[in-house]
Amino acid sequence: MSSPRLEIDFGKIQHNASILVQRLAKRGISVTGVTKASLGSPLIAKALLGGGVSALGDSRIENLEAMHQAGVVAPMTLLRSPMLSQAMRVVAHADVSFNTELDVISKLSSAARQVGRHHGIVLMVELGDLREGILPGKLLGTVERMLRFPNVVLRGLGTNLACRSGVSPDARNMAQLSALVGEVEGAFGLELEIISGGNSANLGWTSSYEDLGRINDLRLGESILLGRDPLHRQPIDGLYTDAMILVGEVIESKPKPSLPWGTIAQAAFGEVPPVINRGEIFQTILAFGRQDTDPEGLTPPPGITVLGASSDHLIVDSGGCRLPVGTQIPFELDYSALLRAMTSPFVAKVRKVQSGPALRVMGLEHPHPVFA
Repeated sequence: MSSPRLEIDFGKIQHNASILVQRLAKRGISVTGVTKASLGSPLIAKALLGGGVSALGDSRIENLEAMHQAGVVAPMTLLRSPMLSQAMRVVAHADVSFNTELDVISKLSSAARQVGRHHGIVLMVELGDLREGILPGKLLGTVERMLRFPNVVLRGLGTNLACRSGVSPDARNMAQLSALVGEVEGAFGLELEIISGGNSANLGWTSSYEDLGRINDLRLGESILLGRDPLHRQPIDGLYTDAMILVGEVIESKPKPSLPWGTIAQAAFGEVPPVINRGEIFQTILAFGRQDTDPEGLTPPPGITVLGASSDHLIVDSGGCRLPVGTQIPFELDYSALLRAMTSPFVAKVRKVQSGPALRVMGLEHPHPVFA
């Protein structure tokens, strides 16, 4: 079996989606399943839809196009502000896009008018994390100007937290979003359909507060795919944390000293690795590295410790025993490790089969070739 490889259990992904959809439905919140970490994989999209998500969202129009071309049928949202150069593609393949710039909305308006369509707009509001968003004091003016454009329809408001600065969703910032919804509706006589309160980092907020205000949608990716809360990377009760596993193969295993010798300078990626004297260890090397995943985001099996990585090698301490060359070692991943592994053309993507011979390759390769 090819390695390194991502083993993907679609049943566990669908289970995770279903549990979160059911829990949030009780609070009046629908789920947009986020496909960006899977590069818009149609098979993962279908698992999300099987779990009951009401829409699919992705940050890249290429991934929405790939899902459309594969026959995935669902409302689709472009989660990153569109590029001017992709406006025509956006109105062709996204029902809704998240926006912050009037120049972009104007371009979407022109593109939608050319093809005789109406395109939905969700305006993103900045509530402190300092990634994308319109400052609250500028929101009414932006809405007033946006409503003048033909063939675009204001569908709602949204915000994003915890992605750049780690600002957590809480009662204060979520109440502010709800209040802004009321201001926009009151000022312009509108009824907004989509109030997108955030991402997987909002799950703790939904379970901690009785009054969730006007929030009626969350965009969930990491919590479904990895079964963890992004704020603290802790497992979510009732979800699988091993729906996606990275498996690597041992290519060298030898007893070696743990201390390097010679004059120490920077390593390949500019760091000076910390030196810890463990005495002689069984050092094991696996055939993948930083080009394939984020080594800091890997959780090895008990008894194995990740020591470091270069572009193409992951070095581990195998815990007092020699692992034979050819041994296959599974790792759980965090979101950073998953993103890089899914993007690497050197990591095979395979369906995990519960019965019969081990695994079957499912053609989950990057839909947009890395090499022209």
